[in-house]
Amino acid sequence: MIEIALTLPLAATTLAVEATLPDGATAVMGPSGAGKTSLLEAMAGLRPRTRGRLVVNGEVLLDGARGVRLPPERRRVGYVPQDAQLFPHLSVRQNVLFGARAPRGRVDGMLEVLELGRLLERHPGTLSGGERQRVALARALATDPRLLLLDEPLAGLDVALRERVLPYLLRLRAEWNVPTLYVTHQLGEAIVLAERVLVLAAGRVARQVPPLALLAAEAPEASAERDLENFLPGRVRTHDAAGGVTRVTLDGGGEMTVPLAREHAPGSAVTLVVRAEDVLVAVEAPHGLSARNVFAAGVADCARAGADVTLRCNLVEGSLAVLVRLTPAAVATLEIRPGVRVWLAIKSHSVRLT
Repeated sequence: MIEIALTLPLAATTLAVEATLPDGATAVMGPSGAGKTSLLEAMAGLRPRTRGRLVVNGEVLLDGARGVRLPPERRRVGYVPQDAQLFPHLSVRQNVLFGARAPRGRVDGMLEVLELGRLLERHPGTLSGGERQRVALARALATDPRLLLLDEPLAGLDVALRERVLPYLLRLRAEWNVPTLYVTHQLGEAIVLAERVLVLAAGRVARQVPPLALLAAEAPEASAERDLENFLPGRVRTHDAAGGVTRVTLDGGGEMTVPLAREHAPGSAVTLVVRAEDVLVAVEAPHGLSARNVFAAGVADCARAGADVTLRCNLVEGSLAVLVRLTPAAVATLEIRPGVRVWLAIKSHSVRLT
């Protein structure tokens, strides 16, 4: 649990944030100038004028009334700023190990998840934007943080690079289980990565809601997010040349079949991308479908978004959540609501492999 009661004078206003956040991932959203970056810097101990109280899972990082103010290096807060801020004169390996506290085995596992092994002897100036962000994530996690703060880690990347880096964030969230605050302007990222959203406006908490609540037509945060995609990380299990398919074991449990993709070797990490509108829903176990991928799931949340309804469904087997987009007529006919058991069907050719 994260207990926040912080104030910080800013140029145009005063940041005054009070919130209690459970473990897991929280997206921080709001218009430019709302105080999102300032909040993360205050929590990391980078703003000396910050006052108030900050407690992370029982550890007091700041308590003005008791005279407690841990310096940044003692807070065990992993902070990834927008521009990565790597040391240009150090190799990737040296950047990652700078200030590392995590056991070496865990660091090696994290480097494998982020696929940084082949880059360890290179320097930041030779890396792409996506590679630099992965190195910055690795450096933050190598400190064995009790809290991870990510300030728009995908903002400087083009669409293709965002699509490649996002799955790494999903894998890290699942494997490291570190409480995380994630600043973003993209509602799609918030829905995929976070359990809740803290919306800031003029330095204050405007609301704290599930991500799907921001899909409502009146929510300004949703203005540019209408094309929702599922990012499902996994590993190639087998290729079936005769059947024309590749089978992928999902990181969160279960398996999916996709069109034959021999360019991905068995055992290699991949991400399956499925548009929310390409997922079919049944309220009874389907039979005789051509769709190869059918999963039992429970409806966790529903939200009207313009002309459509978006569902968040939790798979019964495993820990994955899948976004589904339906017409209101379909939702009414099938009597879909939170708590209802459904079956999700995904055609193999609706899956994009990255």
